[in-house]
Amino acid sequence: MRINKYIASSGMCSRRKAEEFIQEGRVTINGKVAVLSDTVEENDTVLLDGKVVEPEKKQIMILLNKPTGITCTTERHIEGNIIDYVNYPERIFPIGRLDKDSQGLILLTNQGDLVNQLLRVENGHEKEYEVNVDRKITEDFLAKMRKGVRIYNPVTNSYVTTNPCKIKQTGERSFKIILTQGYNRQIRRMCSAFDYHVISLKRVRFMNLTLAGVKYGKWRELTAEEIESLVNYHK
Repeated sequence: MRINKYIASSGMCSRRKAEEFIQEGRVTINGKVAVLSDTVEENDTVLLDGKVVEPEKKQIMILLNKPTGITCTTERHIEGNIIDYVNYPERIFPIGRLDKDSQGLILLTNQGDLVNQLLRVENGHEKEYEVNVDRKITEDFLAKMRKGVRIYNPVTNSYVTTNPCKIKQTGERSFKIILTQGYNRQIRRMCSAFDYHVISLKRVRFMNLTLAGVKYGKWRELTAEEIESLVNYHK
């Protein structure tokens, strides 16, 4: 197995992050500094910053109906972090994020490589949300949201235009929207561009997974079949 994939499959980080660690000379195989082209064989000893990288583990995938007030971070010192909230006996981390003020479907896993695959924008994975805003929705607002909206992206400190999306009004001040991107607080920023304020936001679907059977604040483990469907979604 390629060294970057081996590290990612251990659950320590994504494959991309593993490549950064390798390029920085922080990874060794049997005492020799690794390069990106290296492979890992059975009984090899892989270290990252001097710590043993364990072999690939059983895939764990959890679907949480996240309540508001919980922060999607692995930083345990942050009060209300998602890791302490779930309190799973093994190391897991969230796939993407759902901001503190929002609720709904978020996945957690121990598979760093799978995180990278599911978050890759070019794969076009759909995420569906139910949104309530502070004033009446107009056809003009819906049309502009569908086309894509110029918003500020704090990660890159620049403005970006969101991809065209599907949006449908469900009430005087509510709508459903389907995105294939995941910019920080994207829906809130899109609405704000047209002077709408989001009152509540709930993610109800990620790809082929929904909140069916999972109560607010509760979680369940995905079945092996569900995990396989995610892994093979574009194959």
